[in-house]
Amino acid sequence: MTHVVTDSCVRCRYTDCVDVCPVDCFRAGPDFLVIDPDECIDCAVCIPECPVNAIYAEEDVPEGMRHFIDLNARLAQNWPSIAKKEQPLPDAERWSKQTDKLASVSVPL
Repeated sequence: MTHVVTDSCVRCRYTDCVDVCPVDCFRAGPDFLVIDPDECIDCAVCIPECPVNAIYAEEDVPEGMRHFIDLNARLAQNWPSIAKKEQPLPDAERWSKQTDKLASVSVPL
């Protein structure tokens, strides 16, 4: 099983989760992170580190966000690995309270 980054990360891109990942399975896009399902070891240490509760075990992804499972797998193939914490996006605080943010990303999905 793997873990999945969902909508809450979009336009925020907090990277607290990256610092605790023992296998560097996170990939960084311009607007959010994804988890490479081939690298994730299902340790779950990233879940409590996310300040916006964007990470779920695959089997626990809410029904309305199940499309993020495939999205993480697809985008992880092309986005670069991220292994150290970085600053969140400049307007992360404003975006952190919003939902259904995927349509607002700056790159085609």
